[in-house]
Amino acid sequence: MDPDEDTSSESPVVERRKRSWVRLGAALLALLALNVLAFWVIGLPAVQEFFQGLEGSVYIGSFLLAFFTNFTVAVPIPYNPIILQMMETTSMPWLVAITTAAGATLGETSGFLAGRAGKGTFEGTKFANWMTKQLSHPVRAFVVLFLISAPPFPAFDVAGVVSGAVGVPAKVFYPAVFLGRLTRFLLFAAFTTWITT
Repeated sequence: MDPDEDTSSESPVVERRKRSWVRLGAALLALLALNVLAFWVIGLPAVQEFFQGLEGSVYIGSFLLAFFTNFTVAVPIPYNPIILQMMETTSMPWLVAITTAAGATLGETSGFLAGRAGKGTFEGTKFANWMTKQLSHPVRAFVVLFLISAPPFPAFDVAGVVSGAVGVPAKVFYPAVFLGRLTRFLLFAAFTTWITT
């Protein structure tokens, strides 16, 4: 076999991967810009007044807190202790669990879409092959995403980007993440109920 033929057959794959990395980099830069914009907007006096007006509504507050803290992929914000405190202030902590899980799931859209922009970025690497194998089967993808999103640690942001990059369908991604987050926050609600009774 002619070595030139071998190089030319690899070239389109390498080129595709380079373009994917560029798209992923651009998407992550756009996401970082959105994060900076979100922090700036949250600091505006009118927005601060809006959030102060939500103090009486722990359910809307928990949804918005979870959404914004999960939307900011670049700067992970520890919000679990705040959610626990919110649950202690209400007679229905399970409802806070539902609103928080919904907000957190929607917030993960930023990482998922950034990964979609860089689809194919990890193509050909051992990690990508393993992740693609795990996440290409809908049931296995659901289980993996559920198990990653349930524990309270920030590693899911990476999983959201990878899920988008390897092409996990939204119909698998969102339900798995929601149920994982719901499990976490229902356990928080049970803990809150247990310590307050």
